[in-house]
Amino acid sequence: MHEIPAVSRRTLMGGALASGAVVAGLGTTAAAAPDAAHAAADTPPARRHGQKSMINVPFDAYRTVRVALIGLGNRGHGMASGWAAVPGCTVTAVCDVRPDRARRTADKLVSEGRPRPAEYGGSADAYARMLRREDIDLVYVATPWEFHYEQGRAALLSGRHAIVELPVATELRELWDLVDTSERTRRHLFLSENCSYGRNELAMLRMAHDGLFGDVTNGHGGYLHDLRALLFSDTYYTDSWRRLWHTRSTASLYPMHGLAPIAAAMDINRGDRFTTLRATSTEPRGLADYRARFVPRSHPSWKETYINGDLVTCLIDTAQGRVIRAEHEVSSPRPYSRINSLAGSRGIFEDYAGVTSASGGRVYLEPDHSGHTWRSFDASRKEFDHWLWQKIGDDAENNGGHGGMDYVLQWRTVQQMRAGLVPDMDVYDAAAWCSPVPLSVKSLAAGGRPVAVPDFTRGSWVNRRTGLDSRPTDMPPVS
Repeated sequence: MHEIPAVSRRTLMGGALASGAVVAGLGTTAAAAPDAAHAAADTPPARRHGQKSMINVPFDAYRTVRVALIGLGNRGHGMASGWAAVPGCTVTAVCDVRPDRARRTADKLVSEGRPRPAEYGGSADAYARMLRREDIDLVYVATPWEFHYEQGRAALLSGRHAIVELPVATELRELWDLVDTSERTRRHLFLSENCSYGRNELAMLRMAHDGLFGDVTNGHGGYLHDLRALLFSDTYYTDSWRRLWHTRSTASLYPMHGLAPIAAAMDINRGDRFTTLRATSTEPRGLADYRARFVPRSHPSWKETYINGDLVTCLIDTAQGRVIRAEHEVSSPRPYSRINSLAGSRGIFEDYAGVTSASGGRVYLEPDHSGHTWRSFDASRKEFDHWLWQKIGDDAENNGGHGGMDYVLQWRTVQQMRAGLVPDMDVYDAAAWCSPVPLSVKSLAAGGRPVAVPDFTRGSWVNRRTGLDSRPTDMPPVS
């Protein structure tokens, strides 16, 4: 476990569908007085008899990690090759409600010289049939958001670990149930948060933990991505599932890619925690404007009304007095950004700063920098490059998407399971990082008033422990 420098952390310890039920059901409690909301969130539901925390619980050591995939659209199909490429990992089964997609993924793996996985599909419960197999250790879920909770929970109940694409659930009761189900089954469920393994993000994390930013006071992260063309595509998001969320909910739907790395740098659930969240939203203009200009009147989207604001901003307070600004924006013209900014008493890092450097980031740190002039992040990233990127960076760039961080996530997951290590990210992180989805609904329904963030760790957040800033370890040899 890394030591915590005094300079940077001296104050430490001091839906089924996003339907009307999500909006109305959560909104009915959101209008309650903040004190009532705080009382409810500050009193976590009691654990059942015999139920215990999964914090610092290592994986059983697996000789080979056998992975099953649920959901084989763009994301699931694309990740299949990465799982199969990790030493000591094999894809044993693939599942999609459309059987042709299961066949397509199986064919792809065979063409790459991998064993052919078993194929499941043709019905909504095909994944349940797949989970009856004996040769599965880890279930990877990459279906539309409305199915993540049900399928992740089913994986745990079947005795398997689960890695679930963002978000793991869209309602507070579902997040709590995943925490409790993980604790009861003694199986890990964690978020497939590839951006937490980004090269810049991990270097930023190490710099924060080494005290280069001084006392970290605030951060800024999110997901800013012009998805308009893809949202109106008839093929990219099957059955237009992602666009339809903009007709059903008023939430910050997907801020986790930028929020999670900032939370990790602030040791959320490892000495600090989210306490309150307040949300604001712009009017929903972008999708309707794009449709009016580029989508023919015969398109089925003309029957839709968009209610989710273009830019949803959440301000999240922490127990240690920090503030995080998390944003979600996919409906307006803009360059891609996860924002990725961290600041403290001695410096600041900002990512997505354009072509100012090879890394795309910029930094200003006292006493090395002065004159109110940004410096390139390149030298800092080289100095604080995470051991995972030093070890498998070339493999990651050759085997994974999103600049290699997909493969780093997959390699590290398999390595932890094969070596019997404690996971870098756990169900408590997944619940905290995804909680802005339902909490933003509550806050917006209450006119932007703050709402309490539950303590999913039930008090264990005060204990320092390692996470993504891990010590170097090897992948066990493949016999």
